Amino acid sequence: MRAFTAGFRLQLRTIGAYPDAVIPFFTAPMFAIIFLLIFDHAGREDLTAYALVAPVFIALWWLALFQAGWVISIDRWNEVLELLVAAPGGFAQAVLGRIVAVTAAGVVSFVEVWLVARLLFSASVEIHHPWLFGATVVATLAAMAGTAVVLSGLFVLTRNAATFGNSASFPFYVLGGILVPVSFLPDWIQPLSRVVFLSWSADLLRGSLLPGPVDDAWLRLAMVVLLGAAGFAGGHLLLSYVLQRVRATGDVARL
Repeated sequence: MRAFTAGFRLQLRTIGAYPDAVIPFFTAPMFAIIFLLIFDHAGREDLTAYALVAPVFIALWWLALFQAGWVISIDRWNEVLELLVAAPGGFAQAVLGRIVAVTAAGVVSFVEVWLVARLLFSASVEIHHPWLFGATVVATLAAMAGTAVVLSGLFVLTRNAATFGNSASFPFYVLGGILVPVSFLPDWIQPLSRVVFLSWSADLLRGSLLPGPVDDAWLRLAMVVLLGAAGFAGGHLLLSYVLQRVRATGDVARL
């Protein structure tokens, strides 16, 4: 726990060092305006929840993919990774703490999107299931952090990390059903979307904004937590492999 807390505090002090860290906080309101205009032009005010959920997930996934996923790689380029590896605390726990600090900042996008809907479109946004909304937000942030641990390990081990990062955004938006529900996807791809926690999270958040009952809420929430935990477990194994290579070569730069 001490390693996690230390990593969290460290990332909070350095999160403003990279200007691109604030990009999703500019794009989230813009996406919200675009989606709201599309649904308003189509006369589908009933889809306002879809227009509000999608920009938030885009911002969160951007943070996980392009910020949290690059935590270790940036440390290596700055030649400080050796100090973190040599620290007495758990390396994976420290990385998780740093990633949680980044993904937690994504909560700001919720506020931005709500303000856009209320002030620019006079849209009445009501959370009909507040307990489900809060639980889903917490579970989604945890799953984002767990997934980002995997990405951190992959980005260190591959030489084409930038290519992978750039190509892993929009496919996951589609598979996650953040704007278009998974049920509208082709039958052959729907099972694949179910292993992407975004699809479970997006459905739950939309359900929490609608007045009707939410079917199997606890089961779907458990799937978000389970997939996030599986991501962290896989990331922990990758980071353990990275540490083994460091100890074998004695040189972090050769990863």
